[in-house]
Amino acid sequence: MTPAIQRSVWLIGLLFFLFLLSPSVFAHGVDANTQHFLSSNQGVAIWPFLYIGAKHMVTGYDHLLFLVGVIFFLFRTRDVLIYVSLFTLGHSLTLLFGVLNGITVNPYLIDAIIGLSIVYKGFDNLGGLRRLFGFQPNTKIAVMIFGLFHGFGLATKLQDFSLPQAALWKNLLAFNVGVELGQFVALLFILIAFDFWRRHKSFYTFSTATNTFLMTGGLTLFGYQMAGYLIHG
Repeated sequence: MTPAIQRSVWLIGLLFFLFLLSPSVFAHGVDANTQHFLSSNQGVAIWPFLYIGAKHMVTGYDHLLFLVGVIFFLFRTRDVLIYVSLFTLGHSLTLLFGVLNGITVNPYLIDAIIGLSIVYKGFDNLGGLRRLFGFQPNTKIAVMIFGLFHGFGLATKLQDFSLPQAALWKNLLAFNVGVELGQFVALLFILIAFDFWRRHKSFYTFSTATNTFLMTGGLTLFGYQMAGYLIHG
């Protein structure tokens, strides 16, 4: 690795850690205006819930980091669609099921598991699972299972606001559609960036460093949430 590339790796790492250490990152959730709306809304509000769902996904660094790990080595559009669809199915099921049935999960624990999902995908991309187990676990099943946990994370955040039961399913469906739209927009930009990056040799040069940073980010999120659980849980 040339000195220029080494400096670039360190710079990327520094920026990544500054991002992780930013208070706004770990305050990821719901902003004040959205909190006020969710707490005071009493009727059907399709467009606001659609917007809130899309905004939550676009700003959801944990979901996006996991998706980056999922698609990192997917080069065919068909494979991207399959994996993203499995993730979407997973988090849609638990989002709808969790809120409609009032199933609550400790927010610190669920976010800690989401952090581990990022670690898992980065480790998998580095070939760690194959070396650890001697075979490659089914990645499609793993992505869907972690999708279920990501959905419970969304459901837990929504249930903090005691949403009115009247027409709840309509607002919830709008929120879920918004989440999928936000995911589509974010994924579109990620894929465009990846398409450009993969045309250069630096993609493979930095692949190990990038997935190591993904694992580091996931471990940092896991540690932060577990500390929150021990202190506040």
